[in-house]
Amino acid sequence: MEKEFTVNVFSENHIGLLNRLTIIFTRRKINIESLTVSESHIKGIHCLTIVINSTETLVKKIVQQIEKLVDVLKAFYYTTDQIIYQEIALYKVPTEALTSGSEIEKIVRDYSARILEVTPEYTVIEKTGHKSETQELLNKLKPFDLLEFIRSGRVAITKPMKELMVHLKEKEQEFDYTNS
Repeated sequence: MEKEFTVNVFSENHIGLLNRLTIIFTRRKINIESLTVSESHIKGIHCLTIVINSTETLVKKIVQQIEKLVDVLKAFYYTTDQIIYQEIALYKVPTEALTSGSEIEKIVRDYSARILEVTPEYTVIEKTGHKSETQELLNKLKPFDLLEFIRSGRVAITKPMKELMVHLKEKEQEFDYTNS
């Protein structure tokens, strides 16, 4: 049965890695729903967070294949209940819609969003949350002549589990053992 998985890939930041990763998903006809790349808490190590819909059997195979890539240090997959995650969305509405009544201000408060910038032409609103929450706010703001909308990919951290450093030390010991 297909369900949503978050795949975290820890690697060095080398040119071409993202291309090699996406090929793995493309060959298996899996669409990437969300992709975010950023530095991790370890200097020189980046984390790619990839959201897909697939079966667990296929996700396991994909993660094993990803780990075979030279630049990849470790890859993991998680179900939604094993992580804490958020997305960020930005909405641009005409400032006139904001000043012509307090309805948008009420919507912003009701959705725990915040106003980032106000200019004479436009106002930028920010909402952090799950995709369903940012989508719901989008639907509420559309009637106000929404000028622009953008949503980030997922950022996620795991609930208490074995830390990446533990995995890296185990991998280092495994390497030392096989080369002895």
